Amino acid sequence: MQIGEVAERTGLSLRTIRYYEEVGLVVPSARSQGGFRLYNEPDVDRLLLIMRMKPLGFQLDEMRELLAILDAAPGDQDPEARLREFAGIAEQRCAELRSRLSNAEEFAGMLRERLDELARSRS
Repeated sequence: MQIGEVAERTGLSLRTIRYYEEVGLVVPSARSQGGFRLYNEPDVDRLLLIMRMKPLGFQLDEMRELLAILDAAPGDQDPEARLREFAGIAEQRCAELRSRLSNAEEFAGMLRERLDELARSRS
């Protein structure tokens, strides 16, 4: 599939997909005769994985390292310790995001309550 379809399927912009290629996070599986980037399902899955890392604050070098660990064939190396470290970081950052979301939801709820009070006072 071409980059436009990948963008539509992932919700990423063309610019972002090209950037991820430029920095070496994803490489199109092929190019058409006209030079268009061509992607397959594993490429889309990789982009979706990168998307899941992004809100957790992983830096490009961390993403590259983690992708390399995940890409390694079983038995190539023993990445367990580093993978555990990444898992711990992901869990910690998820907890931080849940806390921030809870605060944001409380704030949004307070605003809804205020709007309801204003609506009741005008009726």
